[in-house]
Amino acid sequence: MGAHDVMGAHGPAHGGPAHGGPGYGGAHGLVRLLAANAFFAELGEDAIAAIAGLCRTRSLARHETLFQKGDPGDALYAVRRGQIRIGTGTDDGRAVTLNLLGPGDVFGEIALLDGHPRTAEAVALEATELFVIERRDFLGLLARDAATAIRIIGFLCQRLRWMSERMEEATLLPLDTRLARRLIMLSEDYGAEIQVTQTELAAFVGAARESVNRVLQDWRRAGIIDLGRSRVTVKNARRLAALGRLSQV
Repeated sequence: MGAHDVMGAHGPAHGGPAHGGPGYGGAHGLVRLLAANAFFAELGEDAIAAIAGLCRTRSLARHETLFQKGDPGDALYAVRRGQIRIGTGTDDGRAVTLNLLGPGDVFGEIALLDGHPRTAEAVALEATELFVIERRDFLGLLARDAATAIRIIGFLCQRLRWMSERMEEATLLPLDTRLARRLIMLSEDYGAEIQVTQTELAAFVGAARESVNRVLQDWRRAGIIDLGRSRVTVKNARRLAALGRLSQV
């Protein structure tokens, strides 16, 4: 998995906790799942159907590891049901959550193309079922279909721009701005009531849980959000977007 190989079906800026979701059973369900993902959406029905034909399924138990840092990057995965945590560790031993992926999310796109070792780990947070596309099968399809290959190159360029923006955000923006942006992104994908822990939010924005808690408590008192057990509810998205310096809600 490359450094920008951790996003999900909702596009480069999104990805977050999801419990449940639409059904993606059978061949037709897999085609719908792939068609909803930015990586495949512009390829056309015939190409998506061909890609779906390459897939197999894999089941994971709760807390089972799908792959570890350093494992071969030899497949792409789509979440049919369940939840996957993508994470890594820092030099000082801290665990960092890069993304939380649920039904409909696709990950491992970059590894599907470059085959480099994974730079993060993927662990099932609950019983999870995945669709799997092996790299060798996908590259064989691209060798036969130049139009599909060109569209995928365009998507990867968008992915690189997204990563550049995220790196700038992580190094230049203060904690409250980073946290507001993450909550807005999660609410756009999963609604105003977001199932996420403060520890997970801290990992998302690269901060201590205590620091994140102080900001969240300030926002709760201001009526911007509400807090519950493993839950954040956005009550005033416009004010939260302003805190995140976002022009639109």
